[in-house]
Amino acid sequence: MKRFVLGLLAATAMATSAFAEDIQPALLFDLGGKFDKSFNEAAYNGAEKFKTESGIPYVEFEVSNASQREQALRRFAEDGRNPVVMVGFSWSDALTKIADEFPETKFAIIDMVVDKPNVRSVVFKEEEGSYLAGVMAGMASKSKKVGFVGGMDIPLIRKFGCGYVGGAKAAGATDVIQNMTGDTPAAWNDPTKGGEIAKSQIDQGADVIYAAAGGTGVGVLQAAADAGKLGIGVDSNQNGLLPGKILTSMIKRVDVAVYDAFTTAKDGSFKPGINVLGLKEDGVGVAMDDNNKPLVTPEMTAAVDKAKADIIAGTIKVHDYMSDNQCPY
Repeated sequence: MKRFVLGLLAATAMATSAFAEDIQPALLFDLGGKFDKSFNEAAYNGAEKFKTESGIPYVEFEVSNASQREQALRRFAEDGRNPVVMVGFSWSDALTKIADEFPETKFAIIDMVVDKPNVRSVVFKEEEGSYLAGVMAGMASKSKKVGFVGGMDIPLIRKFGCGYVGGAKAAGATDVIQNMTGDTPAAWNDPTKGGEIAKSQIDQGADVIYAAAGGTGVGVLQAAADAGKLGIGVDSNQNGLLPGKILTSMIKRVDVAVYDAFTTAKDGSFKPGINVLGLKEDGVGVAMDDNNKPLVTPEMTAAVDKAKADIIAGTIKVHDYMSDNQCPY
């Protein structure tokens, strides 16, 4: 009997090992590059955490133009990669087509809803985290004029901007200067232009500038720092890029979305459908650490904590720009 139990345990261990080997994750980045210090890099960090903890490697692909999307996604599916996680709304057309062709493959897409039985769609309440960033900006601003630099001019980025305006004006800002970097995907990776836009906003009186522009944002933050003004980072915690010069970063937990997709596929609990992550789910927030500690007053911390609690409770309702393509603030 003892020999039978030991044999059963060994067989179970082998089966578990084989199951783990069957999980062959893949991660496809969006334009801007894996190390954009922002959106893509957050996804990379989530995948790296999974690899470190599980010992299971993953494959990756950095798209350089839109024509590569469908080909890359199909290649990974044909190779048996599972799950396959895509970072960014621009993968939606390719995924909509390919998900039906590979019904046994688990797909996850971040920042877009694709309604397929084998797809997990992860979207965020960026407006909520941006509202908190706006509160901090309004309180930190001496001129009471703050800026917002978006990347590609799309409703998703307008959503960041609208939440920011709401928070900034609630905290006393009188003017929010807003500019987008462009209307093509190149807008995500143009730090030179980002810096030029930031300088223009500073010339108009802005002394705190929020960048929601992928790799372009690095140029915005640098220009603000060079002019003795404050920047606000996005997606990843960018406070450490320019310590003491970045008021905060609006964190969007893309890393958690990637990590959870890989992990649940590994343990057999992956579920398709829509995941919406806001302040209540700890999907968004503002970064506080030693790099920005000298810039954040106790009053600012208290205001952020109260706004967060009120948003979660529903006392403050932050407008979602994508609901009607309008910003009422």
